[in-house]
Amino acid sequence: MKAFTLKKYSKTEKLELAEVPEPNIKDDEVLVEIHAASINQLDVKLMKGEFKMILPYKLPQILGHDVAGIVTKVGTKVSRFKIGDEIYARASDFHIGTFAEKIAINENDIALKPQNISMEEAASLPLVALTVWQAFVDIAKLQKGQKVFIQAGSGGVGTIAIQLAKYLGATVATTTSAQNFELVKNLGADIVIDYKTQDFETILKDYDLVLNSQDEKTLLKSLKILRKGGQVISISGPPDSTFAKEFKLNWLMKTVISLISRKVINQAKKLGINYSFLFMKANGKQLTEISKLVEENKIRPVIDKVFDFHQTNEAMSFVESGRAKGKIVIKMK
Repeated sequence: MKAFTLKKYSKTEKLELAEVPEPNIKDDEVLVEIHAASINQLDVKLMKGEFKMILPYKLPQILGHDVAGIVTKVGTKVSRFKIGDEIYARASDFHIGTFAEKIAINENDIALKPQNISMEEAASLPLVALTVWQAFVDIAKLQKGQKVFIQAGSGGVGTIAIQLAKYLGATVATTTSAQNFELVKNLGADIVIDYKTQDFETILKDYDLVLNSQDEKTLLKSLKILRKGGQVISISGPPDSTFAKEFKLNWLMKTVISLISRKVINQAKKLGINYSFLFMKANGKQLTEISKLVEENKIRPVIDKVFDFHQTNEAMSFVESGRAKGKIVIKMK
């Protein structure tokens, strides 16, 4: 089968289209014929080697975390899916590889594709939707009437975060450029701030939650808009000690993480703010809950562009540029 592989970590080189063996499935896995995949910033960062100390993949490696497709084989212990099922998933860490014609995925990581959307729309959702679900439902336990600040509301995570926060009954503030105001307002944003001309920290006050997806400077500013006892969940770092324990990192990496997160954590404690870092996990059960919201039209996918499979490198470059409104999708078929 054809696949785009990463031969070596590089900030300049591209993925290589190669002929690779079809995956063999384990007893608890299904083989998926891929119809569409989407690109995330995580894929770009992996290609550049930014996570090689935390996610040490053996190269060459097929990249890609999000997938939508059809089950063509099932393992002997698979009980919830059958051949012919239309599914979508975020492949789990160390089992990625959706920039290809087929992939083997554990049945615990997949869910039936929502019936009211296309394969391309389904492929755009898993990683960003699971990120937001785990932030708002699992960690923050976001409640009706609370106020949440979502950075970069027109991005892949932001477009879904706005919708889920509104579904949960929160008041939503977000940042974006003026040209994307209508987009984020239509998704449900109550307060929209132009990050190019306005300072959100002078406008927002006494918020309950911040979803941080930007740099440390923006994160530190975000602490100032939270009420005492509020919380900030960062998906862009710095990682914390909980993350180091979950990933079973060695003492050296734990020390490094402690050093790079010290400033943010100390400042949060000083202000009475709870800080946590989220590195989302694959979860088929949560994705099934998300499917229900999609089918009820509570959440809708937001796609900027769809590229053909042979344009995967061009699609990666577009994601890296940071100009995408919503998600970038690769269409296989």
